[in-house]
Amino acid sequence: MSRPRTSRINRILEQVSEAVTHWSGTSAAFVSALALIVLWLVSGPFFHFSDTWQLVINTTTTVVTFLMVFLIQRAQAKSVNATFIKLNELIASIDGASNRLIEAEDLPEVELDVLRRHYRQLVEMAQKEGALTRSHSVEEAMERHRAKASRRRPNPGGRNQPAGRRRRNGAG
Repeated sequence: MSRPRTSRINRILEQVSEAVTHWSGTSAAFVSALALIVLWLVSGPFFHFSDTWQLVINTTTTVVTFLMVFLIQRAQAKSVNATFIKLNELIASIDGASNRLIEAEDLPEVELDVLRRHYRQLVEMAQKEGALTRSHSVEEAMERHRAKASRRRPNPGGRNQPAGRRRRNGAG
């Protein structure tokens, strides 16, 4: 898969924003911001604590905050997208995982609520089993649950018999 071409200006902006984002999370950035505030406070008597002196710090902090909101949002969006891609790869590569969950982040909230309820059922079933550390797909868990229930009590009508183990990843 080839990398998409980006313009030179986009590459430069990305590099600058990544560098600033990385630097802003360091101790040096915190010390620099603290030193700037101390310098401003110390300079107060020289400027007679004037309105202009106050305006300088207010304007500076407002501009920095405004730009940092966009840098933080950009970094967070990139990180979240990378995490989604990694999770999609794991889901796609694990036999038995439901491919319907690939890009689940794009589903409407109503469908996400349905999935959340299904997984809540899995938790309840696992609690009944006494083993919260086990994990299943919804379908596999329902199948296992029915199979266990049918083994515990006689089933005269033959219903709810466990279906054989099926592959869920589009194979076989």
